[in-house]
Amino acid sequence: MIKARLGGRLDAWLKAALPFLFRRPLDPNALTVMGTVVSLGASVAFGLGEFAWAGVLMLTGGAFDLLDGVIARHFGTTSAFGAFLDSTLDRLADMTLLVGIAVHYATQGEIVLVLLVSWALVATVLVSYAKARAEFWLPQVEGGLLERGERIGLLAIGAILNLMVPVLWVIGVLGTYTVVQRMIEAHRQMSRMAADSRRIPMPDATQPLPPSSNGGNGAAYHD
Repeated sequence: MIKARLGGRLDAWLKAALPFLFRRPLDPNALTVMGTVVSLGASVAFGLGEFAWAGVLMLTGGAFDLLDGVIARHFGTTSAFGAFLDSTLDRLADMTLLVGIAVHYATQGEIVLVLLVSWALVATVLVSYAKARAEFWLPQVEGGLLERGERIGLLAIGAILNLMVPVLWVIGVLGTYTVVQRMIEAHRQMSRMAADSRRIPMPDATQPLPPSSNGGNGAAYHD
C-alpha cells in the first residue's frame, strides 16, 4: 500500500536526502546482500530477547532494501537477476525475523505467543506467494492492505516500543486479509482473461496445428 501510494516520489526523496550515494555507481546486488545480513542480525537479536536492538537493525536493513532498487534505476543497472535476488532474500529476511521472535517466546515457555508468531509467519509467506503464483499467468498483481514495507515497519515499531504482541495480531489479521484481497484480484483478472480468450476466433479445423513447445499438455510449470 505504501509503495503504491508513493510510487516514483520515493526515488526523488532518497536522492534529495542522500545525494552522496548517487555520485558514483554502486552495486545494487551488494546492497541487497548487505541489507539481508543486517536483517539476519536482527533475527539473532530477536532470538536473544534484545527486541530494541532488533528493531534498530531492522530499520537499518530496510534502508538498504529501499536503496538498492533506487540506485539500480538511477544508474541503469537493473537486471532480472537483481530482481530475483532481491525477492528471494526478502523472503529469507521475512521468515528468519519471525522465526527469531518465535524462538524467544519458545524459550520463555509462551506457547500461545509462539502460535501467534506462526500465524503471522504463514500470513507473511502467503502474501508473497499469492502474488508470485498469480503473476505466473498475469502481468501484475499489486496492492493489498499489508505489503512488505508495512510489515517491516510494524515489526520494527513493535520491537522498539515493546508492542510486539499487538503488532503480531495486526500482522496476522491484516496479512490474512491481504492474501484474500490478492486471491480476489487474481480471480477477477483471470476471469476477464478467460472471457477475452473465448472471444478470439477459433482456428480453421482443417488446417494442421503447429507443434507444441511443451508437449501440448500445459505442464510447463511444476510446484
